[in-house]
Amino acid sequence: MRKCTIKLRALPGAKIPEYKSEGSAGADVFALLDQPLHLKPGETVLVPTGLFIELPEGFEAQIRPRSGLALKYGITLLNTPGTIDSDYRGEIKIIVSNFGKDDFVIENGMRIAQMVFSRVWQADFATVDELQETKRNDGGFGHTGIS
Repeated sequence: MRKCTIKLRALPGAKIPEYKSEGSAGADVFALLDQPLHLKPGETVLVPTGLFIELPEGFEAQIRPRSGLALKYGITLLNTPGTIDSDYRGEIKIIVSNFGKDDFVIENGMRIAQMVFSRVWQADFATVDELQETKRNDGGFGHTGIS
């Protein structure tokens, strides 16, 4: 697995992201709360982590849901994947939504998301009059059929 160094500042009580297995792509990110957050079905909250990062130029951090929370409780992240740009220095906060049927309680120190690091490219946009045709061409949503 390739690695890069991510500079990280953590508020008192914040937990450092953790990889749960040797092959994990995402590092678990934890809530930093003074008191539990009660999330009713259909509600969305912004959950602080107490983490601030400095990414190398040409990288982004993607914030993604945890599959176990999604499957068991209907808890997901509304802005998925959320992108943290290399020039952002503010606190990482997670937009958590409850699409489940029951109330969900987010506790301090709970694993609420995953953070994945990726290289990015910025594009130079070239305006043209025509684009090269392909077999698919403008076939969009559902163009290959249902099954």
